[in-house]
This record gives sequence, C-alpha cells and structure tokens, in this order.
Amino acid sequence: MAKYIMEEMPDLQNTGKRITYPKFARVDNASIKELAQRVGDVSGFSPGDIEGILLQTSIEMAHIMAEGRSVKIDGIGTFTASLALYKDKEREGAEEGSEHRNAQSIYVGNVNFRVDKIMLRRINERCRLERASWKKQRSSQKFTPEQRLKLALKYLDEHSFLTVHEYRKLTGLLQTAATIELKQWGDQPNSGIGIAGRGAHRIYIKKKQEEE
Repeated sequence: MAKYIMEEMPDLQNTGKRITYPKFARVDNASIKELAQRVGDVSGFSPGDIEGILLQTSIEMAHIMAEGRSVKIDGIGTFTASLALYKDKEREGAEEGSEHRNAQSIYVGNVNFRVDKIMLRRINERCRLERASWKKQRSSQKFTPEQRLKLALKYLDEHSFLTVHEYRKLTGLLQTAATIELKQWGDQPNSGIGIAGRGAHRIYIKKKQEEE
C-alpha cells in the first residue's frame, strides 16, 4: 500500500492563496540489485546476469544519446539528452552578425524522460493509495520572498556558498519550495545570487559586482 501526503505549493507570485497537491510519501529508492532480484524471481534468469545487462544497457544508452539520438524502450519510455550552455557563456543572439557559440560552450545538461503510456497504465493498475497519518506539510510563512532573499544574501556575505539545505534552515521553507525559490533567485539577473555546479552538486554563490 503506497502512502501519499498533501504538500503546499510555493506562493512565488505572492497571491496569498494556498494550493496543495498530492505527493507520494516516498520511503526509499529501489536499488539495481533489488530490481534484478525481482526480475529474476519471475523470469528464471540469474539476478547477477540481469544486473550486468542493466548496467551495460545504461552504458549503451549513453553512447546512443551521445550521437544525438533518443532511446525508446517499449513499456518504459523515451530518453532524450538535452543540451545547455556553460554558466559562464552568454547566449547566442538571434540577430544577424551575433557571436556564435562553439561546441566548447555546450554540454549535455540533462536527460529528459517521457514515460510510455503502458508504464502509466501498469502503475495505476497496481497502485493502491492510502493517506499518510501525518498532516500535510506547509512551508513557513514567517518571511516574505523579499525577506528570504535578504537572508540568503546576508548568509552569502558570511559564507562562500549557500545550499538548499541551508536555505531551508534560514527560511523555514520545505524542500520543494526552497529548491524552486532558490533556483528562481539564481536565474534572476539582479537578485545578487548566482548558480555554480549542476545536479546534486549545485550550490548558490554571491554574484561578483561586475555581474550585477
């Protein structure tokens, strides 16, 4: 039986309205060993062989996507790599005569996944939901977005970088709200906050004076 909670959306537009959405109360991640064991239990293949195939599949998927192609796995979905500019590179202008970005300015920033409808149907056929016993989570309303930005900038005056975890402690926001809002500050040119790193290693830094 899967459990769910109702979590509050961050009010980034300052509308004053509280909107909640259902969210799985996720317990943990299934490891590749567990997946291989479960496939082995119903297929008769060795879990070790299955794990090796899955690992090699991930390597070959990377090779295919590095060629600019998508990988479609029936019953699972389609994987497509997406490109991004390095943070210190300016975007290429659309006007004639604008400076062009060369290949050294670009990297694979993410892999987008579009789920197969068969996978969704299988999940829904087996999913039995039960509301978790704990109350819905809400972000603290102690500070306004402007006050939270000031707290972040003050923190960066005293520290070399800021993480989402520290931003949560400063502001009282929940994980989702803190992640979205901090990224929003990092994307705004005049916020005074910049982004360094990517993925799980992303941190937020004080922008240099010339960048403001």
